[in-house]
Amino acid sequence: MANRFIPALLMALLVVIHAQLWFGRGSVPQVNALRLDLSRVEVANKAAQHRNEQVASEVDDLREGLYTVEELARQDFGMVKPNEIFVQFANGLR
Repeated sequence: MANRFIPALLMALLVVIHAQLWFGRGSVPQVNALRLDLSRVEVANKAAQHRNEQVASEVDDLREGLYTVEELARQDFGMVKPNEIFVQFANGLR
């Protein structure tokens, strides 16, 4: 009787440990989902960091010189200097 009890106990423990591995806290599917979430967050962080660097560069340019301000005014508002002629080209030819 004792010869059958120990293997049955060991099998039950193995089933419990295996169940924890697949269904419990910190299980394989949960770890895989967390890794996927981590990779998504890292990609979003890299994109945000790149955008932050661009904005910081624009701010530095605006602080240091008027050339950037003049360029933005020309592009966005079509501003021209005195005695300049404004020429606009149409993109689509018919």
